[in-house]
Amino acid sequence: MQIRGFLAGTTLACAASIAIPPSVGAQLGVQRERNAPSVYAITNARIITVAGPSIDRGTVVVRNGAITAVGASVPVPGDARVIDGNGLTVYPGLIDANSSLALSEAAGAAGAGRGGRGAAGRGAVPVQQGTPAGAPNSLHPIGLQPELTAVDLLHPDAEAFAGPQSAGITAAQSAPATGIFRGLAAVVNLGGSSAQAMIIKAPVAEHIGFTPQRGGGYPNSLLGVFSALRQTFLDAQHYAAEQAAYAKNPRGMHRPELDPSLEALQPVMTRQMPVVMEASSEREIERALDLAKEFNIRPIIAGGEEADKVAARLKAENVPVLISLNFPRRPQASPDADPEPIRVLRARVEAPKLAGKLAQAGVKFAFEDGGLTNWSDFLANAGRTSEGGLSADQTVRALTLSPAEILGVSDRLGTIETGKIANLTITRGDLFTGRVTQVFVDGVPVEVHAPASTNGGGSMAGGTWTITVTSDEGEKSVTLALQQVGDQLRGTIQGALGSSQISNGSIDANGELQFTASVTMAAGTEEARFTGTITGNVVRGTVVVVGHPQGTFIGTRPDAAQGGGRRGRPPQRQG
Repeated sequence: MQIRGFLAGTTLACAASIAIPPSVGAQLGVQRERNAPSVYAITNARIITVAGPSIDRGTVVVRNGAITAVGASVPVPGDARVIDGNGLTVYPGLIDANSSLALSEAAGAAGAGRGGRGAAGRGAVPVQQGTPAGAPNSLHPIGLQPELTAVDLLHPDAEAFAGPQSAGITAAQSAPATGIFRGLAAVVNLGGSSAQAMIIKAPVAEHIGFTPQRGGGYPNSLLGVFSALRQTFLDAQHYAAEQAAYAKNPRGMHRPELDPSLEALQPVMTRQMPVVMEASSEREIERALDLAKEFNIRPIIAGGEEADKVAARLKAENVPVLISLNFPRRPQASPDADPEPIRVLRARVEAPKLAGKLAQAGVKFAFEDGGLTNWSDFLANAGRTSEGGLSADQTVRALTLSPAEILGVSDRLGTIETGKIANLTITRGDLFTGRVTQVFVDGVPVEVHAPASTNGGGSMAGGTWTITVTSDEGEKSVTLALQQVGDQLRGTIQGALGSSQISNGSIDANGELQFTASVTMAAGTEEARFTGTITGNVVRGTVVVVGHPQGTFIGTRPDAAQGGGRRGRPPQRQG
């Protein structure tokens, strides 16, 4: 008995003398913190559920990142942190339906195959701003790599998220902003300590742009772009048939080579995954729809400034539109500026009416930021859609449930319902006339701050330029109104050379731009190719019109305060 007692005492003494290493203790502390319930109750608030009738005075309970209760007579849990919502309105967290938010500048990898950029490891080499990222081991050139994924480029940055959060945005569809095949998008929360914690759904859709490649690389024309797209889709069809034949009976058959790009397109070819196509003008939208019909893929139109002109076809083919909220802005007054032509004035007046026209036509739509250079314009422009007859409820839906439905995440986002992710937007006053005071992202409250004047550092090309074109017909003055979305340029040219919308416009990180426009010459209307460089608020370059000597142009941007800076929507687009 004495021996047994001695041994027991010795064992207890030894156990007590074993110290827990500091690192283990810290890990245990972190684990306890993670396991600790995070419970909030927003009480006495007006609640816009979107899923059903609004609640004039109710409570929303959030626990561990999910909504656990909502209603007019919901009891407040004893362990909840109470937020008095008196005078506040709670909306579902707003969703930016198409963006490049949360993407870092680093490439997913530098491809080592054809079109690759070397053998650097994943994320090891930062990509120059405006340069498309490269997918690892791709067999295709950069810009034509459908397998590039937003997930590999995600980067949490609370400071960068402050801008969109100030506009009430808690989640976004995010995809690289450059290239033709831009890659696989993800729906992400604008919050979280890691990229993995941000992901709500990935992949969501393949993204395609129709802007020709810069720097002389193929395809460098619109005809080449569509040729490359068609060839890639045909290759994907052949690839699927070859892989299926080998899987059915591999004996005696040469093993087909794995192609990550064509493999990534298989869910697109079987209509399991939609394709977001960046298209603005009527002609661009028609071409996008024709391409989708040719290969039986599911299109979503992004931008869609002239979508109302093809509304009947969009409705008939059940194609949703992600409407840009980057409405044309009135340029600052300048005594030297030419009067704006009727077409430009009409475009500015009609932009807020687009959503109402699509709603009347029965076309499904949601809102995207469209490369806004000021986050305060996001809600202001959304509110202006009432000019087209859109009701406040329809506008809220286009910022919440509609994008969630279009992107396939309505089971997780878009309404205030029990069981959904606790993404909430809280305002004092109405969403469009009041002020966003706080957001919840994944159940975590975030105080919002006044938005920065620009998102992503401004726009290198955006704004209204006063241009002098010198050609064999003398000097002529025109006004060039540009909008920049990533590496794409949209806008109009008007003045002594007539009035037209530009097409095939692009700009790179060095300020080298190009676009095509119809111009009025002595012999009639001709197609002109403008190529030049922006340096600060000065642009200069050459104009080529078939059958005429090469001309030149030079111009300045009087409204630099509205559009100056670097980029309107760079690839990282972090706020």
